[in-house]
Amino acid sequence: MTTQTPNTMPALFVGHGSPMNAIEENVFSDAWREVAAAMPRPRAILCISAHWETEGTFVTSMVQPKTIHDFYGFPDELYKVQYPAPGSPELAERVRALVSSTAIRLDDGYCWGLDHGAWSVLRRMYPGVDIPVVQLSLDRTQHPRFHYDLATELLPLRHEGVLIVGSGNIVHNLRLLQWDAQQPYPWAAEFDRLATELMLAGEHDRLVAYPTLGEAARLSVPTNEHYLPLLYVLALQQPDEPVSFFAKGLVYGSISMRALRIG
Repeated sequence: MTTQTPNTMPALFVGHGSPMNAIEENVFSDAWREVAAAMPRPRAILCISAHWETEGTFVTSMVQPKTIHDFYGFPDELYKVQYPAPGSPELAERVRALVSSTAIRLDDGYCWGLDHGAWSVLRRMYPGVDIPVVQLSLDRTQHPRFHYDLATELLPLRHEGVLIVGSGNIVHNLRLLQWDAQQPYPWAAEFDRLATELMLAGEHDRLVAYPTLGEAARLSVPTNEHYLPLLYVLALQQPDEPVSFFAKGLVYGSISMRALRIG
């Protein structure tokens, strides 16, 4: 029996890919706009980005998070982009109150803000920059099951008008990236396909235990910071809730742009 109600916010995982998707018009930026238009307007957004790894788990709690340009070698135009969304100390405190499996520490010293895993996607979804945004960090010292279990504690937020967005990539191997690739590596296509099948079948345990899924998984997830945000979103799926895909594609040979909606 599902606990979903008509007021339950969906949860999203977005394959964000290159930072250039923040300023280039393409099928992915179109898909991000369209999924936002098809959902209720959120009261606030909680984003779990691949690009904020910490020791321990932190949540941004400042009133005005800064826009972080955490990349290099891109056109000047990209570094000029700002996404001055308000923060939400109240939502940060709510996250800390909900999670009992680990201590959630407030980033009230303004060490972080919104990195490109968050703003490159959100500026397409909500260009009005008027919805509060909070980021939750990834504890690099913990195993995948820890992250999945922590995420289950965030479920009440979906019933409180909060949109939870995981931002990463299911397949993400920068070492083997080929800018001019015409086709994906066979192992990248294999793992993207397998992960999709497991998500549709609701086999979360196998996705949490991704190192057991073979050589394609090993090559697709050489480090797991881009994969873990997917687990946060899958953990929020309730019985009988549908999973749908609003973007897909393998770019540069070794990056999956697959994006999914829960609910």
